[in-house]
Amino acid sequence: MTSTPSIQFQNVKFSYGKHEIFQNLSFEVERGQICGILGANGAGKTTAMQLLMGLLKADDGSIIVLGEKLGNHNLHRFGYMPQLNALYQELSVEENLKFFARMYGMKNRRKRTIAVDKALELIELDERRLDSVSSLSGGMRQRVSLGVALVHSPDVLILDEPTVGLDPQLRALFWDHFTSLSNLGITILISSHTMDDANHCHRLMFVQEGKIVADGTPGELRSAVELTEATLEDAFLHFVNVSKESV
Repeated sequence: MTSTPSIQFQNVKFSYGKHEIFQNLSFEVERGQICGILGANGAGKTTAMQLLMGLLKADDGSIIVLGEKLGNHNLHRFGYMPQLNALYQELSVEENLKFFARMYGMKNRRKRTIAVDKALELIELDERRLDSVSSLSGGMRQRVSLGVALVHSPDVLILDEPTVGLDPQLRALFWDHFTSLSNLGITILISSHTMDDANHCHRLMFVQEGKIVADGTPGELRSAVELTEATLEDAFLHFVNVSKESV
């Protein structure tokens, strides 16, 4: 018996004014899967995530989350890490986590305190909990943003370019977290344009001008290229070129 996908886009259409982004975007992401959306800047990665978070409204089509149509009643089941952090710079690390925990609907003070302590431990910033966000390095702010996305124990984690600007050691730390969360059954949708991120995903969707031009595991996508030891970059360029030729 197959479980209901965590995320379903069904013939989603969206335009910014007269500029069409998606014509009929359809895909599913299974529970516990790390699914990457790869594409150049402007391909539609962030727009898809903002539609999923309810920050934008689709012109047509359906978005189903955990078996229910997307709406305000189930947005608390998401954790969202935007490309540009939305932290309050003058507040401490702990104050930011507490604030966003309340925003995600955690009204019980004791449970909220436990959740914040757990998030601080996960992002390894417990010793900096009282420091203002403005005093942190860029990498540490990224960690706080991840903590914000995780503090309420979401079922679905949406990460928009989460490793941009991180050094290799911190990037590896992030991916250790993502893998552990996936093993707990949390679904992760991650956008990126780096092949290092892509290699960590269970499944990848290559997006070009609002269309999915390839979908499969990293190994499947590499094997589609007639090159010895083809890389994911080779695969991406191959499918983008095939897409352009078919227009």
